[in-house]
Amino acid sequence: MDLEFLQSMDIQILVGVAVAALAIVVGAVYLFASTKSKGCLDPENFKEFKLVKRQQLSHNVAKFTFELPTPTSALGLPIGQHISCRGKDSQGEEVIKPYTPTTLDSDVGYFELVIKMYPQGRMSHHFRELRVGDYLAVKGPKGRFRYQPGEVRAFGMIAGGSGITPMFQVSRAILENPKDTTNVHLIYANVTYEDILLKEELDSLAAKYPGRFKVYYVLNQPPEVWDGGVGFVSKEMIQTHCPAPAPDIRVLRCGPPPMNKAMTGHLDALGYSPDMQFQF
Repeated sequence: MDLEFLQSMDIQILVGVAVAALAIVVGAVYLFASTKSKGCLDPENFKEFKLVKRQQLSHNVAKFTFELPTPTSALGLPIGQHISCRGKDSQGEEVIKPYTPTTLDSDVGYFELVIKMYPQGRMSHHFRELRVGDYLAVKGPKGRFRYQPGEVRAFGMIAGGSGITPMFQVSRAILENPKDTTNVHLIYANVTYEDILLKEELDSLAAKYPGRFKVYYVLNQPPEVWDGGVGFVSKEMIQTHCPAPAPDIRVLRCGPPPMNKAMTGHLDALGYSPDMQFQF
């Protein structure tokens, strides 16, 4: 009887050890999976994402919504970084160009690109031809920008044209984080009123966060009734609408090359050191 009892105990112990070992293995697998880089992107290989919605915003601007693998999937793009998109130009030649999604990882199940399509743009041709149900090849994340909430007191931002997309992404990430108290001062330049991208979204941020987000629009060819800036972004505009040079501020730039060069000259002349400046 004692022998049977001991054998029974041995079996129970063996079962218990097996269950414990299985739990450890399952836990290790879960831990490994959860510590892998989250998101759907691959920095080395292009992955295909399905276009599920295309919304024309103006004659040459559209918002493209791409589906992620599951409704709870996140793209996995760090704040202020971008993706490489691959397509074909009008001659059938492969072309790769960087774009910044306007969505964040808090927008699960999808990501969006707001694209301005230029008549002679090689990648613009690909986006013009893209239809719902088609797939876009994407690789990433890419970019030098790194941000930790609260690392600066304020950001100045100077954007031109489609250079607004990284600024919008960074602004959203800051303002929608309840633990981040950073202020954002944006100067956004375009040729005409119709060229302003994401205006409704930018105005919405300004209305929702009046003490923390300010946007100043500059137009080269303004309408008759216009209360923003006129011409090109000047040193005086930067002095008025961006935080003054200080160790705890940074000014971000993103626009056409001639504009970026001019802004660098203005910022240098105003006393912003290289450490206070960043160009996307």
